[in-house]
Amino acid sequence: MKVLIAEDDTFIREGLNDLLSNEGYSCILAENGQQAWQYFQSEQPDLVLLDIMMPEKDGYSLCREIRQVNQDIPVIFITAKSEEIDQVLGLELGADDYIMKPFGTREVVARIRAVTRRYLRSQAKVQQEKSFTIADLVVYPDELRAQRGEQVIDLSLRDIKILCLLYSEKGKVVGRDALFNHCWGRGYIASSRTLDQHISKLRKAIEVDPKNPLVVKTVHGVGYRIE
Repeated sequence: MKVLIAEDDTFIREGLNDLLSNEGYSCILAENGQQAWQYFQSEQPDLVLLDIMMPEKDGYSLCREIRQVNQDIPVIFITAKSEEIDQVLGLELGADDYIMKPFGTREVVARIRAVTRRYLRSQAKVQQEKSFTIADLVVYPDELRAQRGEQVIDLSLRDIKILCLLYSEKGKVVGRDALFNHCWGRGYIASSRTLDQHISKLRKAIEVDPKNPLVVKTVHGVGYRIE
């Protein structure tokens, strides 16, 4: 899922890039409104984050242009403005949500995941099925969630990509290269530590006992498998 980040502050732009890349999104970075509009047309992103105050073209103008060609793509404004009139104007232009500066990483992730869930439900891009079951865990790809009994577990887009790939190859070993290519992208520089750390984090979320996993199993020296 591609995200266009239009933000003239380098620190914020790169910070959002790192944060969303870790979540499993492919990010396109623009430092001004005109560049963002060009990238929107050429790259066809699935989600847009817009700073309001940008050089060359502000976020409101850019949102108007985006809505003229695409009424459905999620748009989230990033702004330091807190006046109610600004928020109302943005919502009237078709924004799906606001992220107010300064913001915390947990807030950004929560808002992005919420918008992503709505997008996936409408587009059905990630999931092949509405849900699937692994051991005692039910996974809902378009909700970015899993459930065990009454326990609901929030997952990242990359978590879902990993589980969907392993489930599609159920009973087979999925190699590390295949996981990287599918879940990180072919342009990503593979690191065994990156994969192992992410699987470890995923297990802490979905396994009853992460040290003795029943959902995602390791095949040493090869990759991972779901049975």
